[in-house]
Amino acid sequence: MTDRIANHGTLFVVLAALCWGLSGGIGGILTDQDWDPVVVSFYRGAIGLLFVLAWLLVKPRGSGLASGRLWFWSAVAGLGVAGNFAFYFISIAEGSVAVAATLMYCAPVFVFLVSFTLKLEQPTLLKWAAIAMVLIGVVLLTGIYDIGAGDVTPLAIGAGLMSGLSYAVFIFGFKYAAPHGSPQAILVIAFTVLISLLFWLGDAEQTAAVLTTPSWPYFVILGIIGAGLSFILYIVGLKHTAPAVASIVAMVEPVTASLFGVVILDQSLAAVQIFGMGLILLTVTALSVHSSLQDRPIMVEPDLLETDDDLHERRQGSGSDAGNETDDS
Repeated sequence: MTDRIANHGTLFVVLAALCWGLSGGIGGILTDQDWDPVVVSFYRGAIGLLFVLAWLLVKPRGSGLASGRLWFWSAVAGLGVAGNFAFYFISIAEGSVAVAATLMYCAPVFVFLVSFTLKLEQPTLLKWAAIAMVLIGVVLLTGIYDIGAGDVTPLAIGAGLMSGLSYAVFIFGFKYAAPHGSPQAILVIAFTVLISLLFWLGDAEQTAAVLTTPSWPYFVILGIIGAGLSFILYIVGLKHTAPAVASIVAMVEPVTASLFGVVILDQSLAAVQIFGMGLILLTVTALSVHSSLQDRPIMVEPDLLETDDDLHERRQGSGSDAGNETDDS
């Protein structure tokens, strides 16, 4: 079973990115129906919580729930993912799915900037050049140089960039929580923080109205593919996928979201915006791959996602191999 999962690790990461891309499009449908982006984000996280809670109940070993550091860093991750969901859908509501998804994809740039500030990462000319290229791409994509003539509002741009910054906070929180417990325990705490915060910030009337609206299937699908299955697929797949490969296939998310916006929601992009999007996607992907090849991956390292069950299985496998070698001799 473990070997079968290992052979499909990259496929799981691709499916997770595809799910996240589709969730942006579904969020666009709901915000077009005048649903509050915070309420949409709340239900995305609430349904996701049910999935990761079930995952924790099925695999409770090595949860680390007795660790105070796990709770602290998981709560930080929860604040990050709450901001990521909410700002992403605000950006979609005020602009377009393609612009919001691409701005959120700038998250690794924020990770680098925070790492530079905290002296966790050594700045180099190549990294600064890549960051400059991303900024140029943002300018071209958003039309910020002529904001009055474009469809992208300052709020859409700001929210899109904040979604990327929030995702960077989630990455840091998850990374520092990982040594103290299992991924499923971290996500349970993170999503609990998310729904507590967004329930308080959201429109109470709309939150209740979701339960009886004809649009409820959209909310359910959004929660399943946007937070439930996608996070589980990504974490399981990442354990068996090289960080450089994961960085490349992550591009599936903004591309899928953009295509959804253009094909389904009838949103359009000018040629200069498409060029800016391409500049951002290629630069961020190259930056992520370069970081991975330097053994300083931007995303969470697969080794940090190992649980006690994984270690137990690996030790059993090693013992079997050793036994086979003894028998052969």
